[in-house]
Amino acid sequence: MAVSKTKKTTTKKPVKKSTTKKPVKKSTTKKPVKKSTTKKPVKVQRTKVICISHKEDNDGISSAALIRQAFGGDAILVDYPGQMEALNQVLTDEKLKSLYICDLGLSKKTQDEFIDIMTTLRKNKVAVTYIDHHDIDPVVLKSLKKLKVKIIHNINECTAVLVYDAFKSKLDDHASFIATCAAITDYMEDRPIGSKLLQIYDRQFALINATVMTYNIVGHQKEPDYLLYLVEELADSKFPHDIPNTYEFAQIQVEKLSRMIAKVKKGMKTMKNLGYMEILDAGASGAVNFVMGLSGKDVGVAYKERVDYGIYAVSVRGSKNCKVHLGRIVNILATDLGGSGGGHDKACGCIIPKPKIKKFITELNKKIK
Repeated sequence: MAVSKTKKTTTKKPVKKSTTKKPVKKSTTKKPVKKSTTKKPVKVQRTKVICISHKEDNDGISSAALIRQAFGGDAILVDYPGQMEALNQVLTDEKLKSLYICDLGLSKKTQDEFIDIMTTLRKNKVAVTYIDHHDIDPVVLKSLKKLKVKIIHNINECTAVLVYDAFKSKLDDHASFIATCAAITDYMEDRPIGSKLLQIYDRQFALINATVMTYNIVGHQKEPDYLLYLVEELADSKFPHDIPNTYEFAQIQVEKLSRMIAKVKKGMKTMKNLGYMEILDAGASGAVNFVMGLSGKDVGVAYKERVDYGIYAVSVRGSKNCKVHLGRIVNILATDLGGSGGGHDKACGCIIPKPKIKKFITELNKKIK
């Protein structure tokens, strides 16, 4: 009997056959499920925040600092000729989530390309906020709104004040001082919001800090790393006078400007409605007020050659007696001559192809009444 039982147990080879459930293992060949992992390129997480802002004055630098304090991220600082290049650069960044564009006005030459870039960014689900106070074509504003670009635009306040007013709930108390200094150096501290901010502080304290910051920015235009350093320091709630060596740098710039007075007296030329001068060893924006004041005219024009671009960078200023909107005139005139530009009613700038500078000055003189 025991032998027969042993034989029966040996017949349990079919049980071993159950180990041949390799078809079950074949079910692990659900590689099609793994193929779903190939969707990773589509699901690139957009986490990057970038602010593109104007590098040539306190308003642009301060705007970038306030955006950094409110939202983090990185700053790209550009002048007007470099604006579109920077936008095309971020256009291909697959990690870009939010883009802030500050204090960079549009001209008739650049506005169509700008809208095209915004269209692509919005298709890529990038959140875009455009903050500016320069005169803008209403048609452009309408196009941007259709694309659901967030527009913060007011010609009656400087850009940094607009940034502060829009995002003050995300900013610390010191941010109001940064905006105040920007308003001062943009000659807009008497505007509705700017004037209220200035009342918070001692006027002379604000004026000296605003001036120190401006001279540091103007004196370091060829040092992009230093300009970014200023953005970081301001974002960290530093007063300009607390940033190392700012007074020393400002003093150097003041000495350069003091020498500019004699040069302007000697080299300035006049037409019926304006004074003008080519600047060789300083920035045009630093000299243009001297040209206007010393010429006795209501409009001053200063221009400096940008050898790398084959253009002149032009600054235009108007006195309180100037009755025309210089920004609009310069925008149209510069575009007609193959350049671009624009700005405020009494403070604006443009870039003009080198061979066309004399024609620009002549035509501008005609349009000023």
